[in-house]
Amino acid sequence: MPDYLGLSDFDHASAPRTGVLLVNLGTPDSPSPGDVRRFLAEFLWDARVIESPRWLWWLILHGVILRIRPSKSAHAYQQIWTPQGSPLLLHTKALAVGLEKELTERLGQGRVVVGLGMSYGSPDIPGTLERMHREGVRRLIVLPLYPQYSGTTTASVFDRVTRTLQRFRWLPEFRFITQYHDDGAYIAALAASIQAHWQTHGRKHLLFSFHGVPRSYLLAGDPYHCQCLKTARLVSERLGLAEGDWSVSFQSQVGREEWLRPYTDELLLRYAKEGPKRISVVCPGFATDCLETLEEIEIRNRAPFLENGGEAYDYIPALNATPAHVQLLADLTLRHAQGWPVSEVADPQSKARAVRGGAGR
Repeated sequence: MPDYLGLSDFDHASAPRTGVLLVNLGTPDSPSPGDVRRFLAEFLWDARVIESPRWLWWLILHGVILRIRPSKSAHAYQQIWTPQGSPLLLHTKALAVGLEKELTERLGQGRVVVGLGMSYGSPDIPGTLERMHREGVRRLIVLPLYPQYSGTTTASVFDRVTRTLQRFRWLPEFRFITQYHDDGAYIAALAASIQAHWQTHGRKHLLFSFHGVPRSYLLAGDPYHCQCLKTARLVSERLGLAEGDWSVSFQSQVGREEWLRPYTDELLLRYAKEGPKRISVVCPGFATDCLETLEEIEIRNRAPFLENGGEAYDYIPALNATPAHVQLLADLTLRHAQGWPVSEVADPQSKARAVRGGAGR
C-alpha cells in the first residue's frame, strides 16, 4: 500500500499560500575528496546528464571516473571555497532570501514562501517541497535557475520535482518555468552588469562562455545551443556591439565525445596568439557564481591566456543576488502566476463546518 505524504494536522482556518521553488545544480558539502565523490556520484548518475546505457555507464563511472576525478575536483573546489562555504550555495541562498522579500513586498506578508532546492546535494528538492507543503503552499511555481533550457538541467529538475510530488496526498496547483533566455529584464540585467564592469575595468572583446553539452544532444533536438546563441545576440545588440566585438564559446567539456564548439579554453588560446588579445568573459548561463565560473574561467583559463600572448583578461561576475536579478526573477514569477488569487484569506465558516464534521482543527 502506498505511503503518501499527508497533512493529518491540517488547520482548516489556514489560508493557502503560493510557493516558489528556486532550484540550482548543487554543490558538495565540503571541498574534501570524500564529499566531492558523493556529489559527483549523484550528479553523474543522472540519466538526463549522461545518456548512456545504464550498465555501461555504471562501469565507467564507478570503475574509472569516481576513482580519479574526485581528488582533482576537490582541489578545484578548494581554490574557491570560502569560510562561509560553497559560493554557489551562498549566492543562491541570498537570491532566495531576496526573492521572498521582494515578493512579500509586492503581494503582502504571509502570502508567499520561497524555498531553495538543489538537484544534487543539500538542501535537496524533496525535503524543501515537504517543508513548503507543511507551510501551507497550495500553489507552486518551480523556477530552475537555468535561463537556457536543456534536458541536462531543466528537465532533470522537472523529473526530481514530479517524482517528489507523486508521493503527496494533496497535490498543489503546479507551474514550471522552463526557460527565460530571451526575457527582456534578463537581457537588460546582463547588459547592465557588463557595462558596469567595463566602466571600471575598461571595454574589451566580449566572450560569452556557456556550459557545454555533448553535440549529440543538439542533434537529438535539445534547444540549448540555439537559446545560448540568442541570449548572446540580444545582449550584444543591447550593448550596441559590432559583429567582431563579441563571440560565443562552450566550456567544461569532459570525456572523448564531441561537445558544442568552439571550446572556451581552445578559443582563448587562439585569441591569445592571434587576437583579440584583450578579453572580458561573461557566463550568462550561470545564475550564480560557482566552480565553473570562479575556478574554471576566472582562475584556470586566465594564466594560459596571458602566458601565450594575451594582454588583458577579466571575468564579469554572474548576476548572483543583485537587486536587478532579484527583480527580474520576481517579475518572471508573477507573470507565470497570473490567474492565481494572491489575496485569499481563511474562511472561518469552512473551519466550523469541518470541525462539526469531525476534523481535528
